[in-house]
Amino acid sequence: MLSSLLGTRPAVEPEPPEPEPEPSGRQLSDGDLLDELVATVGAAQAFQEFRRSHRKECFNLLRWLQLVLPLIEELQDASPPRPLTDDAHRRLALLSRAFQAARRLLRRCHDGSKIFLSLESEAVQGSFRAVYEKINVALDGMPYSDIGISDEVKEQVELINTQLKRSKKRTDTQDMELAMDFMVVLQDKEDRSADRVILEQLAKKLELQSLADLRAETMAIKKLINERNGQQPESTKQIIDLLHKLKEVAGIDEKNILGEVHIPKYLEKCPSLMIPNDFLCPISLEIMTDPVIIASGRTYERRSIQKWLDAGQRTCPKTQQPLAHLSLAPNFALKNLILQWCEKNKVEMQTRADEPPVEEEVNKEVLIPSLVKDLSSPNLDVQRKAAKKIRTLSKESPEDRTLITDSGGIAALVGLLQYPDKKIQDNAVTSLLNLSIDEVNKVLIAKGNAIPLIIEVLKNGNVEGQENSAAALFSLSMVDENKVAIGALGGMAPLVDLLKNGTIRGKKDASTAIFNLLLNHQNKLRAIEAGIVPVLLKTLDNTKLGMVDEALSIFLLLGSNSACRGTIGTESFVETLVRIIKEGTPKNKECALSVILELGSHNNALMVHALGFGLHEHLTEIAKNGTSRAQRKANSLIQLAQKCES
Repeated sequence: MLSSLLGTRPAVEPEPPEPEPEPSGRQLSDGDLLDELVATVGAAQAFQEFRRSHRKECFNLLRWLQLVLPLIEELQDASPPRPLTDDAHRRLALLSRAFQAARRLLRRCHDGSKIFLSLESEAVQGSFRAVYEKINVALDGMPYSDIGISDEVKEQVELINTQLKRSKKRTDTQDMELAMDFMVVLQDKEDRSADRVILEQLAKKLELQSLADLRAETMAIKKLINERNGQQPESTKQIIDLLHKLKEVAGIDEKNILGEVHIPKYLEKCPSLMIPNDFLCPISLEIMTDPVIIASGRTYERRSIQKWLDAGQRTCPKTQQPLAHLSLAPNFALKNLILQWCEKNKVEMQTRADEPPVEEEVNKEVLIPSLVKDLSSPNLDVQRKAAKKIRTLSKESPEDRTLITDSGGIAALVGLLQYPDKKIQDNAVTSLLNLSIDEVNKVLIAKGNAIPLIIEVLKNGNVEGQENSAAALFSLSMVDENKVAIGALGGMAPLVDLLKNGTIRGKKDASTAIFNLLLNHQNKLRAIEAGIVPVLLKTLDNTKLGMVDEALSIFLLLGSNSACRGTIGTESFVETLVRIIKEGTPKNKECALSVILELGSHNNALMVHALGFGLHEHLTEIAKNGTSRAQRKANSLIQLAQKCES
């Protein structure tokens, strides 16, 4: 799914098939082969922590390896040792290769790039299935009677083998959510509050929020880039771009992952080993000019730690200790030591001429409650100014969002959604969008009866108000209860209308919100009732919009529902999919193949019609020359076609 939306290549290149050892060509003695099997399982068991996106699959694979291990241990413990027949040795040699492939895959999921593994989730799943198949091949026909295995162990291994054969590709709605999230944040477009919502959600899902995690991810990506050796540059650029964005969200100013840590010009003549470690900021790794102490007792450069805190972090970057407060105390003693050291070593401290001077801090604890109060002023001009200022303050700073919420800002802003003044209405809905960046506020905004009023702005507001209302509904729909509420309160129809009649930006906001809402079963039926199918078909025809992949992704969600398949599963739609498979971009083709596979798997007549419309010819070509994911889909469709024709 992720590969289809992003057009990237597989994270795990398929291993070439290994020749089965000849019966007479034993490469290891019986004892060495058994020792190798046990050692490989032991090495695999050393990995106990895995990347979140494949954690469940990793633990399943580990469990299966452990359950097969008694077979090996019984052979080792046999007294006297029983020589292995050629067939048994051959099966165990194949099993050893399967175990080694499993160990390599588990290592990759243990310390590989989280971004990379999530972007290429389906390819990684394909690698798991390939390992299962290797184990199946080894265990099928194992001559248990010849090797003297107990009935208990034999039954256990045969049960494992049966489970592996039944192991299907998992369908995880979290993968689909990640797919749309990746699609949105990797698009080239202006910075939007809605995009920040997605970035923070991605950081949470990928567990890339702390300084330590982001640095480990940086090292993993460096290793990946070295392994790729210049290949797959487009995919590599996407990974690097996303890493940069996640670092920005976390407030970490450390972007150059391709080379060594950047050394400022003013330190070029000074060997880094001569600089006392205590003088370097743990975040920027530069000499501190304005060191401050935070609640954990650690010292950081003021600008670096302020970015960290402004990004919503409430822990010490170095120790991950929760901060009791967010006050920054100047470390005058350390600053004096740094100045003395610089003077002694003739190091001129950098003057940050490229950065604006730090302005005197406004007392937000006084300002924000006053602005919230002005939102309810009888003077319309005062309300306008307050709503505009609240919109600005709520965009970036987590502290400001907290102050706005604690001052009763949500209720005041919700009240403004009903105002006839379109500019006040627009500023109010955009402020609520900004506030919804914080997870707790998503619930508070919904409880404040904002959803029906946001839907009303979506229906009747000005252009900007409609776009930001759609973005707000998307942000709120990150909470499952809100998905249900938005659908039940009539949010689907105006989103479909915006997808049909809105600006390009409005259409994209609407498609993102619709996709997220369709993760709820009932909303799929509501979308059909709202007339989404003809709108999506029109979107597919208008290639200038650049939204073919978004439309196909929504069709794929609809196609997963049996009640919706009858509406979208028409011969004309299948013909459209075949045309996209013939003429579209590689990413378009992958999405279209996914949709037609979903429909054809449940309707033989549609599959037959697609074949009659020339699908088979394109499948053969894609199976030979398409991207890895497209090849897999094409091969699945070829197998399905053979069943339909038999």
